[in-house]
Amino acid sequence: MPQVFVSTIVAAPAGAVWSLVRNFNALPDWAPFVAESRIEQNMRADQVGCIRNFRLKDGGVIRERLLALSDYDMSCVYAILESPMGIENYIATLAVAPVTEGDQAFVSWSAEFDCPPAREAELLRAIGQGVFQTALSALKARFAR
Repeated sequence: MPQVFVSTIVAAPAGAVWSLVRNFNALPDWAPFVAESRIEQNMRADQVGCIRNFRLKDGGVIRERLLALSDYDMSCVYAILESPMGIENYIATLAVAPVTEGDQAFVSWSAEFDCPPAREAELLRAIGQGVFQTALSALKARFAR
């Protein structure tokens, strides 16, 4: 099972960063490749079990289920239900932790999934750099203003 892990330091208090990323429907506010997002069936965006349905700027549609959300741990876990990537059993964790020196935030995003072995390197790069690193770089820039 391939695993990807990406992290960064954001020059903002962990609580401020968490308040943005904990909203399961807020991807368009900080991920530059997301055009729009909605939570299905009028559920709350912080309700475990809710489904985020979002459209990428390239037209792709992804549906994800929120599996866990912890304000105490400042983390959320979600699964991809449908995506154009051709992966299965995708589980990801997005987490924020305080960096006490300088009142900053350590943000990490990890995932594991199943895919055909021939596509593993391509998908690790696409998810790690194309999705996670791109989004975390935009998050970092948002708080640098």
